[in-house]
Amino acid sequence: MSNIPQDLKYTVEHEWTKMDGNIVTIGITDFAQGSLGDIVFVELPEVGRELNLNDAFGVVESIKSVSDLYSPLSGVVVEINEELTGAPELLNSGPYDSWMIKLKVSNNNELTNLLSPEQYKTHLENN
Repeated sequence: MSNIPQDLKYTVEHEWTKMDGNIVTIGITDFAQGSLGDIVFVELPEVGRELNLNDAFGVVESIKSVSDLYSPLSGVVVEINEELTGAPELLNSGPYDSWMIKLKVSNNNELTNLLSPEQYKTHLENN
């Protein structure tokens, strides 16, 4: 079974989120990384880009496939993890240590769409 930290919230598209005030940090889950295999390229949005719920905000490319990344919340990109663009393989060893973007959330009502660790575990078991 995938590693599912208890202090995070999740999406059905296998992103993790961590709230800090009105800033949410977003990355991909252990399950997503395991499904993709060895990640060789990451494309992230520009700082200042406005995202709506479920907008594609970037791309993760592995030896096996290319996958879009989807924003779990609406907001403005306030920071990207520059380290990943030069070393995308960091996601292979630590998907929870290597965040992708930080978003200033513009609609707190969307937070109810995020899954608890227990809900995410159930989602993995049923799909």
